[in-house]
Amino acid sequence: MKGAMAWPFLRLYILTLMFFSANAILNVFIPLRGHDLGATNTVIGIVMGAYMLTAMVFRPWAGQIIARVGPIKVLRIILIINAIALIIYGFTGLEGYFVARVMQGVCTAFFSMSLQLGIIDALPEEHRSEGVSLYSLFSTIPNLIGPLVAVGIWNANNISLFAIVIIFIALTTTFFGYRVTFAEQEPDTSDKIEKMPFNAVTVFAQFFKNKELLNSGIIMIVASIVFGAVSTFVPLYTVSLGFANAGIFLTIQAIAVVAARFYLRKYIPSDGMWHPKYMVSVLSLLVIASFVVAFGPQVGAIIFYGSAILIGMTQAMVYPTLTSYLSFVLPKVGRNMLLGLFIACADLGISLGGALMGPISDLVGFKWMYLICGMLVIVIMIMSLLKKPTPRPASSL
Repeated sequence: MKGAMAWPFLRLYILTLMFFSANAILNVFIPLRGHDLGATNTVIGIVMGAYMLTAMVFRPWAGQIIARVGPIKVLRIILIINAIALIIYGFTGLEGYFVARVMQGVCTAFFSMSLQLGIIDALPEEHRSEGVSLYSLFSTIPNLIGPLVAVGIWNANNISLFAIVIIFIALTTTFFGYRVTFAEQEPDTSDKIEKMPFNAVTVFAQFFKNKELLNSGIIMIVASIVFGAVSTFVPLYTVSLGFANAGIFLTIQAIAVVAARFYLRKYIPSDGMWHPKYMVSVLSLLVIASFVVAFGPQVGAIIFYGSAILIGMTQAMVYPTLTSYLSFVLPKVGRNMLLGLFIACADLGISLGGALMGPISDLVGFKWMYLICGMLVIVIMIMSLLKKPTPRPASSL
């Protein structure tokens, strides 16, 4: 196999699958466990949001540190930190969960940046979007079974079983990760560090200075808010009103993501051009899904589960589309840090889906919270449609 499906890339995809397996369980188990412990939606949202918020802060630093230290050394360090974080889950309550989520956020920032930037740099232009999509695909595959495992552990009311599963994932991921290499011999990157007009702190100002990054970043933030609100609060939504099974919903969503990323990956634009009709079409699925989720108790379980398919399809298409687009239009100097800033937008959105939508759901209820999500997506649909097509600059090659 060639291109994005070559064996060296497949090996990295497998590590990605293992790395995100624990999170597929934690995303469902922590809200349910928090509810049992008497936590409010606001507290649960803050604990869940700490993961992506930390990842957002550290992503712009990750690219430069990886360039200086080397991907293998960084990978092995973060695998150890990740294992410690997962072990903490097995022996603590909500306070410990918060600390562990922060540690996981740091690990995810470095792990995902090293793999995604490596894929973008190693693959030819025509395979970039496919490579990013496959990385995203393997990071989502654990969600096929993770939600069901989480609900099963929660129903068993056995915290020891939870600890055993999480610690097993921690140890096996670390062992496999230590055996993975990016090349036969890790290249010396010390002389390849590009001199940039900004650093890991001032790079945040580029979000507002670069129009392409600002437009794509806002779209990613809003879409991710919906994704975060769904993954964090659908378990509580369904349990509190008793109209559906959250494990089934999130599993269907994951199946939709996996299927869409595999079968539709070749249709994701990878030409450096802005496609407004394509973006509006994809985002319209998310609007419909948000409104269906809002009226879940009224429309019934079958239609409610159907909205999971629409959310999964949107999740599969939006991120690789925008990442591929920015890899062409962003300036070559500092591109990796700017891409890291964009990826941080996805982290911020997921975090806000818990930390912001949690208090909103406490105030107005789950129904109106998801209606607000749908209205926000309509706003970015209009943004996508009004954005003028921008030709790919030669300097981005």
